[in-house]
Amino acid sequence: MKIFISGGGGFIGYRLARRLLERGTLAGPDGKQAAISRITLFDAAFPPAPDPRLTCVAGDVADTAAVGRALEPDTASVFHLAAVVSGGAEADFDLGYRVNLDGMRLVLERARALARPPRLVFASSVAAFGGALPEVLDDTTTPNPQTSYGAQKVIGEYLVTDYTRKGFLDGRSLRLPTIVVRPGKPNLAASSFASSIFREPLNGAVSECPVPETTGIWLLSPRRVVEAFVHAHELASSAWGVNRAVNLPGITVTVKEGVEALRRIAGESVAKRVQYQPEARIQKIVAGWPVRFRTPRALAMGFAADLDIDTVIRDYVADEGIRLG
Repeated sequence: MKIFISGGGGFIGYRLARRLLERGTLAGPDGKQAAISRITLFDAAFPPAPDPRLTCVAGDVADTAAVGRALEPDTASVFHLAAVVSGGAEADFDLGYRVNLDGMRLVLERARALARPPRLVFASSVAAFGGALPEVLDDTTTPNPQTSYGAQKVIGEYLVTDYTRKGFLDGRSLRLPTIVVRPGKPNLAASSFASSIFREPLNGAVSECPVPETTGIWLLSPRRVVEAFVHAHELASSAWGVNRAVNLPGITVTVKEGVEALRRIAGESVAKRVQYQPEARIQKIVAGWPVRFRTPRALAMGFAADLDIDTVIRDYVADEGIRLG
């Protein structure tokens, strides 16, 4: 079977591809396991791709011809991760809608034209929620985005649901918490600080945190989010019913709690590398984010959260081969 991953050159997309190759099989449109013959990674740039089953195609997700060339007619599964991140979409209104909405439509339309309706998993976000929120959100909380990025994600969810209703594809949308810890360099996401307060100190650099230490984050680790994408794909269509979007489980951690965990794991000298440099623009965006969820539907469907922030940090240290002390 053939798989397509938009945003496949990114951190999560590339990890997802590697995980799928390790599995070797995936459920086809008929629900039966099939051997993975090719995974097409579609993005602007890519890490090295040594596995012959990986094909890297450079292109713009908002370019009709590029998406058409990359998403082959006999593709069985689509993972749509490509997006302009939160801070970037808020700073550049036109770019955010071109990539996050127009690109979404192009991927869906191409999926609709495939030989058989594919399974499609869409990376949405808890940025779908905003405004006057309850202290703890649950599966009944109505999306009310207060950023362009959040609005684009909610529109994407509705499109996935409608294309599924029409039988064009079998879609599933995952509302992702903030993913921590991301390796590499900081990006334009307003949530970038949530990884930086761990990543930079563990790598010997200072992290300038733009939000107060009391700021809470609803988070999920890279390991868990990759598991969630695979699990979402493998669930039978009947497990989703008419509600095609789900809030993924996560854990709530304040910046202060994260720094304390960093101190426990790596020591005082590392924890002291977190320095507070208030940034009003980031604080305004983050202040509207939900911090606590109850996720009974996701848990009943078999999705899982991380154990605690200490485990998340230790997993990052192990995955990146970081030496402590």
